[in-house]
Formats: sequence, structure tokens, C-alpha cells
Amino acid sequence: MISVPLIFLIVVIVIALLFILFSVYIAYRMAKPPRELGDWTPQTFGLDYVDFELKTKDGINISGWYIDKKSTKTVFLLHGYTVSRWTFYIKKMVEFLRDEPYNIVLFDFRAHGKSGGKYTTVGDKEIEDFRAVLKKFATSQNCVVGYSMGGIIAIRALLEDEVSCAIADSPPIMMDLTGKRGLKYFANLPEWIYYVAKPFFTLLTGGKTINIIDLSEKIKKPLLIIEGEYDPLVRIREVLEFHKRNSVINKDVSLWINSGAHVRGIVADEEEYRERVIDFINGKL
Repeated sequence: MISVPLIFLIVVIVIALLFILFSVYIAYRMAKPPRELGDWTPQTFGLDYVDFELKTKDGINISGWYIDKKSTKTVFLLHGYTVSRWTFYIKKMVEFLRDEPYNIVLFDFRAHGKSGGKYTTVGDKEIEDFRAVLKKFATSQNCVVGYSMGGIIAIRALLEDEVSCAIADSPPIMMDLTGKRGLKYFANLPEWIYYVAKPFFTLLTGGKTINIIDLSEKIKKPLLIIEGEYDPLVRIREVLEFHKRNSVINKDVSLWINSGAHVRGIVADEEEYRERVIDFINGKL
């Protein structure tokens, strides 16, 4: 007959194994988001474009569109985690830039849209995706506009010699804080599960955690940060802390807090958003 203590031990082991498997599943879902595809193209706004595909330094195929206006100035549009170049705010930015004298580049990060790659690293290896695209399409002056995860890359891009300025909308300043809030907000899971799943995510993707706050004492180029008052994933106090630290060394960093949620300022205050973004790009390029 099996003793009660042994039965209890077996139950505990089974529960622990099930919890580990659940954590691995959460990590897998975090690393492999669904691929968003859409049916609009720049031609929707009367813009001629070419499809492109290129390979990153670490061998990932990146797919995107290039709108050539024969300009010496280019704007790169970077989408966020779990979406793609087809997402609503990228579409809206193409509309905003339709009559502006800039080339436009938009593409899918690895593991998103039509680009290759099994897993996303949410801001780490994605810099290689951007670098590959920048190397191909950089002109004499280049501005990067990024949203959420793309905002992380937009800020990191300011360390690249070719990049002149950047706009970061809803950028996660401290990734662990945004990550745990994301599990709560999107999956209704306790925030602490993030810290259990994170090691499995790291093993799966080989990526490291990028905390943009660490760059606040390195960025010295024009930067506009946009943050929504009702953002459930990034707190205003975190963005204010980055802005405060960066302002010490960067006299050309600015912050606009709007009435939207995460990456929703573009629809919450569309006219003001357009004016601020276009004025910034026109003033810095």
C-alpha cells in the first residue's frame, strides 16, 4: 500500500511539472506571436512602392515595402509586438507622410508579418532587422518612427551613425514591468507568472532583456517620446524618468503625453498627433 506521505509527494511533483509545462507554454506564446497580415498597400494612398526582401546578419529574411520619392531624406516606420506593417498606426503614418518629401520604408520584424524567423525577442535581436534595412535604404538623413517594441528599436537606432532623429510612441522603458502587465492585461494571468516564464522565453529565443532606461545617458540626438495617459502597459512615471535622465545630456529630447492608451494617441488625438509628428520630422530632417 502506498503511504499517505508518498501520495502527497507524487501529487506535489505532478502539480509542479504541470506548472512548469504551463510556464513553458506561456513562454512559447510570448516568443511566437500570431502573424498579422493585411490587404492594404501604399497604393491605397496613391503611392508607388516596391516589395523587398533582405537578409539580416544573423540570417533572418526580412520583408517590407519601399516607397521611393527620389529624396535624400528617409523615414523608417517600425511596428510593435504581435502586429506588422499592416497595423493601423503604420497605415495612418503612411497616410500622414503621403504628401511629404520623404522616402518611406516599412517592414515586418522577425517572427512577424511576412518576415522569417521563428521567435521574437521583443526588442533585442530586432535591432539586426533594422540595421539590415537601414544599410539598404539609408540616405543622407534618416528619421525612425517606432511604436511599442518598435519604439525600443527607434531609441536604440539613435546610436547608429546614419540615423538623424527618432520618434518613439509608447516605448517600454523597463521591459520586465511592461511584460508582466501584458500578461495581466491580455491574458488575465497573475503578473508574477511572467518571472517564471521569462527564463524559458530566454532559453527559447536566445534574446536578452532590453531596458531602454539604460540608454537615457547615451542618447544625444533629437528624440520625441509620445505616451498615452491611459496606457496599461507603460506607466507615465517610467517615461518621465527616462526623459528626466536623458534631458541632462540631450537638449533635444521632448515628451508629449496625449489622451490615448498604448499606441492609441494617433487615433485619440489624430490632428494634433499628425501636426506634432510631421513638425518634428520636418524640423529635424
